[in-house]
Amino acid sequence: MERKLIALDIDGTLLSSQRKPLDSTIKALKALRDAGHLVIIATGRSRLLAGEVIHQLGCTNYIICNGSAAFLDHEQVYKHTLDREALARMIDFAGERKVDIMLFGLDSFARVTEYNGDKVNEAMASFGQAAPEYQKDYFGQHEVYQACAYYDKSMDQDFEAAFPEFRIVRWHENSVDIIPNPGSKAQTILALAKKVNIKPENIITFGDGNNDIEMLNLAGTGVAMGNAADHVKDAANIVTDTNDQDGIYKALRKLELVH
Repeated sequence: MERKLIALDIDGTLLSSQRKPLDSTIKALKALRDAGHLVIIATGRSRLLAGEVIHQLGCTNYIICNGSAAFLDHEQVYKHTLDREALARMIDFAGERKVDIMLFGLDSFARVTEYNGDKVNEAMASFGQAAPEYQKDYFGQHEVYQACAYYDKSMDQDFEAAFPEFRIVRWHENSVDIIPNPGSKAQTILALAKKVNIKPENIITFGDGNNDIEMLNLAGTGVAMGNAADHVKDAANIVTDTNDQDGIYKALRKLELVH
């Protein structure tokens, strides 16, 4: 069997609704690695926020910040930070509209505005995290790989039209991820596959969210979790069971990669 690259989202995919990896998932990933396949976590989280899951699953390869950075054997091999001039304009643009902005480095993150703490806290709590402290000078002191803006769908067109330098992906009813354009989990997965000489048709991806659609589309085999929305499932080749019902293990067994 040819070597595969298996890339898996964290929230709603690798983690159950209890925010823990299932035993079947842990065993399946170990079996994949033992068989010589390349297992990669591909998440919208930063390295700081993904660190516990990376450790739990024994993964040494990971794509973070929706593709803005990538690591093989814990060594950074890819980097695509946000354009600083455009980001400064966005912070001002958001401020005029009382929209909060959060900025992410690899191992730190901070709010650079203080407008609507309840909206920020609600979005962050949806994946088990607390909102960080306000740090006015964070932008000037850190490289920024990703940002979050906290607004509802009524402002989507305003931000997208004003900032073509960025790709804006909604992940919560009150928040969007902001990454470089072009940029995505999918593009970084393809770059890593080329680096390690794995053919695109040997890429298998697992996901459940809007930021997973492109990697489900571009993979040789895209697997949507049973808990994904219908439009995410439509992007996949296979729809497996949910993140609470051994969805990853069942799909890998169907693909004859685990027993």
